[in-house]
Amino acid sequence: MRLLLVEDDNHVAAAVSAVLTRHGFQVVHAATGQAAVDAVLSTGAGPFDVILLDLGLPDQDGYTVYGRIRRWTGTPVIMVTARGDVRSRIHGLNRGADDYVVKPYSTSELIARIHAVSRRAAAPVGGEARNEPDLRLGAVRIELTARRVSVGGSEVHLTRKEYDLLVLLAQRPGVVFRREQIISEVWESRGEGTERTLEVHVASLRSKLRTPALIEVVRGVGYRLAATAP
Repeated sequence: MRLLLVEDDNHVAAAVSAVLTRHGFQVVHAATGQAAVDAVLSTGAGPFDVILLDLGLPDQDGYTVYGRIRRWTGTPVIMVTARGDVRSRIHGLNRGADDYVVKPYSTSELIARIHAVSRRAAAPVGGEARNEPDLRLGAVRIELTARRVSVGGSEVHLTRKEYDLLVLLAQRPGVVFRREQIISEVWESRGEGTERTLEVHVASLRSKLRTPALIEVVRGVGYRLAATAP
């Protein structure tokens, strides 16, 4: 997988590049916004699969760079930044970023998110049905093509949002999803008034699936599906 790492701190860029390279990624580093745009426009080495974009660049605001990049390519963009407040994260997602990672972050989380946005980008446009393998979480079975969920062989009737929330978490067990990311992907909302809605849907899912420990709360961050189903 070919990545464009847009990071003005050369020490940070070198460390991240080294780790990603060890995991099989081909990394191209751009230290400025203009260098990032130039790299995207230069297709001599082939297109990028994912772009990791720092927002605190020396020559241009990261959001401006994102807008310029997006005019030329639909490549998934993960905003990587120290701006960890909720407003900034929601703003980044609402601008169209595919994901948002706050520094400092764990390497395993970053790699999981890279793979996740890459998979979503490869999915069919328009949500056409595909013959996808079922997801199994202990006694819980999710039939993706039929949008059907069962527990111990008995079908469980979920609302559309409950189902979408469950699938989002179930596709990456053990990975923490930030509240604003869930709200953006499931509700396609700016986030106002949906925090309580998210809590209600999580509580409802736990009740309907009869497995409260399946969805774990990560205090101050968000939710994740238990890596090993209870």
